[in-house]
Formats: sequence, C-alpha cells, structure tokens
Amino acid sequence: MHSFDIVIVGCGPVGGAAANLLGRAGLDVLVVEKQTDPYPLPRAVHIDHEVMRIFQAAGVAEAFEPMTRDTQGHLHIGADGDVLRYLGTAGQARRFGWSNDYFFYQPELEALLREQLSAMPNVTLWTGTSAIDLAQDSAGVTLTLARDDGEIEVRARHVIACDGASSSIRAMLDVSLVDLDFEEPWLVVDVEMDGPVHFPTYPRLPIGADLQQLSVMLCDPRRPTTIVPGRGNHRRWEFMLLPGEQDDAMRAPERVAALVAPWIGDVPHRIVRAATYRFHGLVANHWQVGRVFLAGDAAHQTPPFFGQGMCHGMRDVASLAWKLALVHRGLASERLLDGYQGEREPQVRAVISAAIEAGKYICELDPAAAAARDRIIREREATRTVHTAADLISPITGLVRDGSAGAGERFIQPRLSDAQGLSYLLDDVTGSGLRLFVSGEPRLDPASATGFQRLGGTIVSVEALQSDTLTAWLSAHDAVAVLVRPDFYVYGTARTANDVSGLVDAFLSGVGASAAERVAA
Repeated sequence: MHSFDIVIVGCGPVGGAAANLLGRAGLDVLVVEKQTDPYPLPRAVHIDHEVMRIFQAAGVAEAFEPMTRDTQGHLHIGADGDVLRYLGTAGQARRFGWSNDYFFYQPELEALLREQLSAMPNVTLWTGTSAIDLAQDSAGVTLTLARDDGEIEVRARHVIACDGASSSIRAMLDVSLVDLDFEEPWLVVDVEMDGPVHFPTYPRLPIGADLQQLSVMLCDPRRPTTIVPGRGNHRRWEFMLLPGEQDDAMRAPERVAALVAPWIGDVPHRIVRAATYRFHGLVANHWQVGRVFLAGDAAHQTPPFFGQGMCHGMRDVASLAWKLALVHRGLASERLLDGYQGEREPQVRAVISAAIEAGKYICELDPAAAAARDRIIREREATRTVHTAADLISPITGLVRDGSAGAGERFIQPRLSDAQGLSYLLDDVTGSGLRLFVSGEPRLDPASATGFQRLGGTIVSVEALQSDTLTAWLSAHDAVAVLVRPDFYVYGTARTANDVSGLVDAFLSGVGASAAERVAA
C-alpha cells in the first residue's frame, strides 16, 4: 500500500495551493484529481492581496501576477443610476504588498499550480483518479481510489478534502451543510472582447476610479447585473434571473446575446460560455472529522458579491499547512489541528453574512423598496468604516494571544530597499514563515529563543530592515515586538522588552505543551 504524509483530494486552485504549500514544507504529499486536465472554462475569477501573499509563500506569485488584471475594487450603482457604494482602492497604498483585487482566468491558474508541483519530488499528482471510500483509525486514514487501471488503497496520516461544493469526501463523512437562508438564480456569461465595455456616465464617480478596472454592480430592480473586468480580454456578466424565467431559455444564444449587447456595442467579441447558478450561503457543520479536513467549497459556499469565495479556501489551506508541517515534524501536538474550524469559521461566517446582506439589497426587485434602499445606504455610507472589500475580513480568533494589541489581524508587508536602491517585499527578505519582529534589545530567554527557532521561527530586527512602516506599526500598537504566524496573522505583541519571552513562551505552549517542553529542553 502506498503511504503518504498528506493526501489532498481535488486539484482545483485550493487543492493545488495546499499541495504547493505542503510540498515546500517538505511533506510527502499525494494529490488526487478526477479530471485529467484543468477544467477548460472560467469559474472563479477574483482573488485579493491575502491570496497573492499566500501564492508568494507558495512560490507561484511571480509567475502568476502577469496572468492577472490588477483592479480597483467594487462599485455599486443604485436604481436611479447614481453611485450607491464604492469599495475601491484607487490611489491607496498597498499595506499588504499586493493590490486588494486581482482578476484571473482559472484554467491558467490551475495549470500553473500543477506545473509547480511537477518540480517537487515529494509531491505526487494522480489525475483521472477519484476517492470512492474512506476509513480512519487512530494512526491515519485509508482512502480507496478509483483509477483507469482499477482500484487502489493509499494510506495517509491526514487528508484534506478540496473537492468542491459537491464534495464526495464530505458525503463519506456524513457532514451536512447549514443553509444561511440565501439563494438566488443568476446567469453567468463569460465573453472575450477586443475593446472596452460600454458604460453610461455615472454621477459622483469617485476621483481616480476607472470603470474598466472595477467590478460594477447594478442594483437595478429591472434586472440586477454585475460586470466584472477579467484578465486580458476576458469579461464577465452576471444577470439575475427574474421570477418565471427558466434556466434553459436564459442560456439560449440569442437571449444571451441580447443581454450583453448594450454593453458591447460593435466591439468584436466571442461568448465563451453561459451557465446558470444558484448563489447561496452554506457552511458545513463539521470542518474536521478525525484526521480529515474540509477546505474551500467543500466546507463553505459564499455568495459572490465581494469575490471572496475562493479567497476563503486559500485562507483555509494556509491555516492548515503550517500547522500540519509542525505536527508532522513532531514539533507540535496533534491538538494544534483541533482548532482549525474554530479559528476559520467565524471569519468565514462574517464575510458570508456581509455578502448575504449585500445580496439581499442588490437583488431587490421592487422599485419603491429599491429607492428607499438607495437612500438608506447612501446615508450609511457617509459614516462608513468599511472602505474596501478587504476591510470585511475580520481578525481571527483561536491561536492568538487574547488581549494583546493587534492579535488576529493580518500583518502588513511593506516594501524594503537595499543599498543599491532595489525594492523587495518584506516576505522575500525575511522569509514567510514564523517570525518575531523585534525593536531595540528585547530580553529573550535563551530557552525561549531556542524553542522558537526549533519550530522554524526567525527573529528579525526591525532596525536592521530600516523600515519606517514597520516601526510605525509597532508604535501604533504600543509594542516593541510582534509575533507573526506563517499564514500572516498576528499571534500577538509585546509592550516591553521584558514581555517578549512571555509572548514566545505563550506561543510555544499554544502549539502544544509537550512540543514546547521538547524544543525548550
């Protein structure tokens, strides 16, 4: 029987990213995917700065960035044709090193992730392979796989199910989905066009905002519609189906052509596909069953109104990857993995709730109610605290130091300059693993330092980096040190030099008392 550290079921973007992260961590990984080749049509189209940073850690960002369109966020237009809500980034600094919004073509991303895996001798990809049975015991998981040449059993210490909304692994585990009470039918149309989209003139368009670089949502009760930029010459339209409209009729070529015609005019174009979907919010009641973890759409499904569906899945596997690596190296307790759902689910639910709230007002079909909605939202926007879609992502809870300034926040990634004036992102200089950024001369006990470094942690002097941005971050959080997890979330901060050892020791204890005792010995 073949044996692996990890088996990943599904090699879409989330599974492919998980395999790249775990492969780079040195684990022996098998990825099984039922499709021989990447799915040839676009599905997911949007990621944010956090996902690009995860790709940076996985070694794929440099190759992937040229395949994307760097854009400016989201614009909502009211029933009266005026700006309703702008969640945009035009002219804003990139605090996390990357743009808040990128649009991409999913088949290209999947092909790139597979290509990167082929260079890792410790990662095996079996395509044309489906998982058909699963059994667990106290030491691992046995998966039965169906291949063209028959059935085969493989053994793994842990399994990650990244096999999508209709996850077979979720069904095998008898895990149910909690319905968050939102479901609306939409028609999604992907188009390749050799020119710009034809937009009307919108009053009060924010200065610097470019309609060709925005995801534009028309909250029009006659037919709610979204226009998505896409990479290269790819554009996407999403049209809400009105009561009584049937899927088959709406997918008919002549109907699709009529819907997109006002936006295209005489620009040469080709309709790539037209498909109907039910936009809904669903969350699995269990994301972990024994040694099996659900990630991505297998664990949760998000209405697409802020483009966070795939982003959630990437955060899932980034959270799992570093913890699995520590556990498999014997440096952390298995208990570290038990906090996966508790850490990820509150953030996912918060974003789904925001997307459902937006979906409900976007999908309003009553003209009088839409007019009242526009008035209320504009009043609210005058005092808003959410300025971009990235602001919707709440701090995490779980393995963070409660009560510590900044705990659970995403950590910044400034650009640094060397003596020759060349610019580099922070993670490329310091590495993207477990890091303790310190200012001044912190009093770090030798045992604490040794334990931290044996976990793969790096101690980084802020002064040596000569970054005013990092210095300002510490000052704003009244801290002399910050401990950053490998998934870029802040574990916690230390206010004084004497507090730094306590911060490190708390983290060592958090990853498992027995592990902390071993590495500090």
